[in-house]
Amino acid sequence: MFCIAKIVSKFELVCSVARRVAVHIVQCLCLLGAPAWAQEPPASTPSAPLEIPAGALPSVSPPPAQWIRAPRLTGRITAQTLGLVINTADPYSVAVGEYYIQRRGIPEGNVMRVNVPVKARLSLDEFQALDAQIRLMMPARVQGLALAWSQPYAVECNSITSALAFGFQPEICKQTCGASVPSPYFTYTADKPQTDLGLRPSMMIAARSVENAKKLIDRGVAADASLPSLFLPAQAYFFSTSDGARSVRSRLFPPSGLMRPWGVEVQRQTADALPPLHRALLVQTGLASVPGLDKVEWLPGAVADHLTSFGGALDTLPGQGQMSALDWIESGATASYGTVTEPCNHWQKFPHPQLLLLSYIQGVTVLEAYWHSVAWPAQGVFVGEPLAAPFAPAF
Repeated sequence: MFCIAKIVSKFELVCSVARRVAVHIVQCLCLLGAPAWAQEPPASTPSAPLEIPAGALPSVSPPPAQWIRAPRLTGRITAQTLGLVINTADPYSVAVGEYYIQRRGIPEGNVMRVNVPVKARLSLDEFQALDAQIRLMMPARVQGLALAWSQPYAVECNSITSALAFGFQPEICKQTCGASVPSPYFTYTADKPQTDLGLRPSMMIAARSVENAKKLIDRGVAADASLPSLFLPAQAYFFSTSDGARSVRSRLFPPSGLMRPWGVEVQRQTADALPPLHRALLVQTGLASVPGLDKVEWLPGAVADHLTSFGGALDTLPGQGQMSALDWIESGATASYGTVTEPCNHWQKFPHPQLLLLSYIQGVTVLEAYWHSVAWPAQGVFVGEPLAAPFAPAF
């Protein structure tokens, strides 16, 4: 009986690997021939400040949707090519950083310990000192950065994640509603951005407590190679709302339906509050604050964001002003995004719905998928567990 059990166990393992190989082949075939977005992205609609109260503009009726062609991505950032920055002046940062080293196996040579003021926004001088230290000391093999803190999240009018990636952009401070420098990472398709482009996409491992940050990290680890499921599809929810200024991404939403090779079902809905959501992998909406977060059943590795002016103000507490991206994290999402200064409603300053989903299902990390989806990220801060990769191959 013991021998039979061992044979059956090995047979089941072989079958499981074979199924994943077959799925991966189908996924590759579905993406073959899909070129990178070589054309300029469509111009944004006339921008409007996002302080406009909900209902002040007519609701956005989603137009008939169609898929865009997304670039074929290769490779992904791993623990061996991710740098971790810990702020020794911040007990949260020290505790979260050490836990991340343990859970993700970050090499000690990829870890930098710095001393940075613990406040929402760094001055330009404070940032330049941090940036120079990272550029000097971080090994050349490091292609992306994890920042183990929830503050600072901004450098004057820029987000800290974008400033560390491709430098501080002072012109934004003169007119935050203007266009910012396009991100070269938006159309990049490989896994060595520091080597090829001279930039490191970064993400903050941010939460409102050390305990919740550890839960965030655990969700990211649990996400790896967890999809597609052989039984139930993951769900990608895209919500249009009555807030016209904040619903400009509705015209970019993908068509509803099942993406069969990846086991993802796309749902387009119209609602100003989240209904009960099951097996949520992706949620996007446009509101100053999003009711119904407690009704969401999140999958490990889930991403979620809302288009509003100050979602990147990570020190905003629940119920005070516009909702922070950290509310998504606290409710169980694994990554989010928000802007730190008034961006107006240029869709290019927020995650592109289709590019975010189409990047993520190719097996890259959530760090890479989110960065691939934002054309003008200078004002946007990326938060979450950077290495989460639910569609990464398990073999």
